[in-house]
Amino acid sequence: MNKKTSAKDSQVVNWENRTLFHGDNLNFMRGMNSESVDLIATDPPFNKNKDFHATPDSLAAGASFQDRWSWQDDVHQEWVDQIEDDHPALMHAIESARHAHSEGMGAYLCFMGVRLLEMHRLLKPTGSIYLHCDPTASHYLKAIMDAIFGEKNFRNEIVWCYTGPGSPGMRQFNRKSDTIFWYSKGKEWVFNKDEIRIPYKDPNQSLRRAMSSTGSFTKEEIEVNRKKGKIPENWWSSFALAVRSKKENTGYPTQKPIKLLERIIKASSNEGDIVLDPFCGCATTCVAAERLNRQWVGIDIWKKSHALIVKRAESEAGLLGKVYYSKKAPKRTDKGDTAAVYLQVKKSVPKEPPGPKKSRAEMLEILLTEKGTKCLGCDRKFDDPRYLQLDHNTPRADGGLNHISNRILLCGPCNRLKSNMLTLSGLRKENKKRGYMANN
Repeated sequence: MNKKTSAKDSQVVNWENRTLFHGDNLNFMRGMNSESVDLIATDPPFNKNKDFHATPDSLAAGASFQDRWSWQDDVHQEWVDQIEDDHPALMHAIESARHAHSEGMGAYLCFMGVRLLEMHRLLKPTGSIYLHCDPTASHYLKAIMDAIFGEKNFRNEIVWCYTGPGSPGMRQFNRKSDTIFWYSKGKEWVFNKDEIRIPYKDPNQSLRRAMSSTGSFTKEEIEVNRKKGKIPENWWSSFALAVRSKKENTGYPTQKPIKLLERIIKASSNEGDIVLDPFCGCATTCVAAERLNRQWVGIDIWKKSHALIVKRAESEAGLLGKVYYSKKAPKRTDKGDTAAVYLQVKKSVPKEPPGPKKSRAEMLEILLTEKGTKCLGCDRKFDDPRYLQLDHNTPRADGGLNHISNRILLCGPCNRLKSNMLTLSGLRKENKKRGYMANN
């Protein structure tokens, strides 16, 4: 299942190595060519419902971000339309979290969802993503990553454990762990196990156990493997939460240890591969990639990120060359597909008719005015228009457009039955066969 790839296998990239983009990462990722990145390692906001500020008088002084989310203020209708039209499983995951937890959680997941869709598109077929989070939203993020990357491509839930002070008045166990989700893009992925081996705590005991549990290896072969060390478990306790090294510590509020990122990069990329961090913050991923002879590209909205990464790359990675800096998104030179690969349409899709693009809400209002409150799948009329939902006549999977000319109104049961597999005529045939039509 493991495959080594090189930079030669890359889709043509449309940015320079060692590039830092400044601004909203969604805009920049939408401008990057598909299947051009080998590894994404990123530490996005966690939906902590708090504000973060850098340590005063540190390299990152002035850095801050607000980790609070509102459906009314932070969700763009364009994101909702894209997800509802092309990724219904993702919208189901978002809506379930929105109802089970809060509107704020739904808004956060919508923000992350449209960006994870782009990350999926950017990865090569053998690429991987490592997403850092914590218990605030980890279980909800797992659901949307399953919807985008596929549950079969889930590789590991890595628990990063660390220690720290507690409070005498605590009434629960001390929360001292984060979660890192690792997904591959497909059925083959890079895993350099010999690059990340760690020593056995008790080598002699490990040798005796190995010899007693298997007869397929000789004593000499077991001894060789013992000296190599073992592949780490999916819980990591060898990286302290606090970045104590004065050389490494920038004061950035959510800075992670460089050794943590180095293990990820060693495990799931090769020298010369391209590493992307869309939430690069104080650029730990970028510096780790440089130290390990990988190419890299980072994106962050903090205005001083360029100056910080130049200082870190020079002091921690010995980089004296140019770090490219841009506020302008690259222009794609590939086909320009926006959907995740496994969700792309099967047939060539004609261009939408000219004219302003209508939102889902606008199309719904127009169809209600023109067609009335009748479900076209079962011919039932409804007094309340809220029982009707917007869907496609020809499914997106078969090349159907998002244009109003390909839109219909269906009741909830018909919408679920039609799914993304049937045309309207196919739905009506199925309803007649099952006796679901209004006149049956």
